[in-house]
Amino acid sequence: MKHESKSIGIVGARGYVGAELIKLIAAHPGFDLGFVTSRELDGQRVADHVHAYQGEMRYSDIEHAALGQQKVDAYVLALPNGTAAACVAGIEAANPDAVILDLSADYRFDDGWFYGLPELTRASYAGQRRISNPGCYATAMQLAIAPMCDAIVGPVQCFGVSGYSGAGTSRSDKNDPNALRDNLIPYASTDHLHEREVTRYLLPVEFMPHVAPHFRGLTITANLHLESAITPAAAHLRYQQHYANEPLVSVVEHAPWVSRLANRHHVDIGGFAVSADGKRLVVVSALDNLLKGAATQALQNFNLAFGYPEITGIPVGTVQGR
Repeated sequence: MKHESKSIGIVGARGYVGAELIKLIAAHPGFDLGFVTSRELDGQRVADHVHAYQGEMRYSDIEHAALGQQKVDAYVLALPNGTAAACVAGIEAANPDAVILDLSADYRFDDGWFYGLPELTRASYAGQRRISNPGCYATAMQLAIAPMCDAIVGPVQCFGVSGYSGAGTSRSDKNDPNALRDNLIPYASTDHLHEREVTRYLLPVEFMPHVAPHFRGLTITANLHLESAITPAAAHLRYQQHYANEPLVSVVEHAPWVSRLANRHHVDIGGFAVSADGKRLVVVSALDNLLKGAATQALQNFNLAFGYPEITGIPVGTVQGR
């Protein structure tokens, strides 16, 4: 089946995830970059900032209310939380049939938007034009927990550690390499946004996030209390069977290292450890927060929306170009 090329505009492309999306969309066989916005980089060549991009496109500064005048097939909103509504209103006023994919948390709790974690939600995709991309931590937690959902008793405790790229580009202690050197910073230890997100879509979790000195990648250690005893081998097999047809989920024996997931498009799940009575299972998941936790997942969702095989344009098993 031949597809017509689809144009995608990126709103807020200065950030880390925006740069990863530029690379992925530019390399996709059926997608073209329609425009990229950045107030700070207005007028500068995209290729001067994203070296994997070879075109002559320049960043532009477009008012949110005027985004719909950019006649593309889809828009990515790569903006801070709380800013998407003005963009959506501007797009819907002038280009209502376009696909809008929001990377922020603004619509993750809105039943009118498709929650795009394909490994768990693709069966409910029915052509929706409004897509909310899950959070990076929420992705890692849900994929770590999902195979055991029917056996879990009570909330799951999740200890999370992320690289400082997850804190964005606005300066704070959480993305200051000097503050993070030889350090680990806990934050939002109760009622974190991703805790509420996982609780809404999967089951209750108790989430304790931290920021570490590395730049990219995150790890979740999930503590699951079970109704019945299980062995490490049985848990490993259960996860392998659950994700057998998922090219972006790799079930491994040992606990994954976040350093080995940097610049890669999949999640590793492993390190299956069981208590003496067999009723407590600890599972570790790791992913690149900028890729499978954001940009790669966005491309999966665009492939769903435009009828491509889900991993089209995603270089499975290879490192993302710089």
